[in-house]
Amino acid sequence: MTRLFSGWLHDIALSGAFLTRLPFRPGGNVQAAELSRAMRAFPLVGLLIGGFAGGALWIAAQTNLPPLVCAFIGLIISAWITCALHEDGLADVADGMGERDKARRLEIMRDPRIGTYGVMALILAVGLKASILAGLPGPGVTWSTMIAAAALSRAVMAPCMVLISPARADGLGHGAGRPDVSCVFQSLVLGGVAAIAILGSAMGLAAVTGSLLAMGLTAWLAHARFGGYTGDVLGAVQQVAEIFILCAVGAILP
Repeated sequence: MTRLFSGWLHDIALSGAFLTRLPFRPGGNVQAAELSRAMRAFPLVGLLIGGFAGGALWIAAQTNLPPLVCAFIGLIISAWITCALHEDGLADVADGMGERDKARRLEIMRDPRIGTYGVMALILAVGLKASILAGLPGPGVTWSTMIAAAALSRAVMAPCMVLISPARADGLGHGAGRPDVSCVFQSLVLGGVAAIAILGSAMGLAAVTGSLLAMGLTAWLAHARFGGYTGDVLGAVQQVAEIFILCAVGAILP
C-alpha cells in the first residue's frame, strides 16, 4: 500500500512539474521514459489547473466585470500556470498541417517562429473557449466546467499515444515512451469520473463523448499529416478536447 501511494505521489509530482510552473518536486533523477507512466496522473493535475483558472474567473465575476472579460481572465490564468504548453503545441500543429510539402511538416513544427495557421488556430481556440464560458449560466457553473474540462482533456492525451505511433525517432514524444494499457485505463477512469462527479451524469457523459471524439479526430489527422504523434500533437489533443468538452456542456445547459 505504501509503495502504491508513493508511486502515485511521484507520478503526480512529475506530471505537475511537466505540465505546470507550480512548485512540484518529483525528486531523484527523472528519466524521460517515466513520463509515460506518470500520464495517469494528468487528470489530477488538470483538476488543479482548472481549479485555479476557474477560481480566478469566479473572483473576477464578483467585481461585476462582463462575463466575457471574466472568461478571458480565467483562460489567461490557465495559460500562465501551464506556460501555454498546450497552446504552443496547437499552434505548431496548425502550422505543420498548413504545409503542402509532407517532408517539411515535421520540420516546420520545430520552427520556434509562429506562422499564419498557428496564429489563426490560437485566435479561434481562445475565442471559442471564452465565448462558451461567457455564455454559461453563472460563475459557479463556469468554475465547475473549467475544472472538469481541464481534467478530462488531459485524460485523453495518453490514449492518443496508443492509437498512433511516434512521428519521429527523436524528440519528447518518442523519448517519453508509450503508456501501457493500465496507464491509459487509469487516466480515462480518473478523467471520466471527475467529469461525471462535477458536471452530473448527462453533462459528464456528453463531455466524455466529446473528449474521445476530439482525441480520435486529432489522432487521425496527425497520422494522416505527420505519420504519428509528437509532443505538439499531444498538446493539440488537449486543446481540441477542451473545446469539444465546453461545446458539449454549452449545448446541454439551458
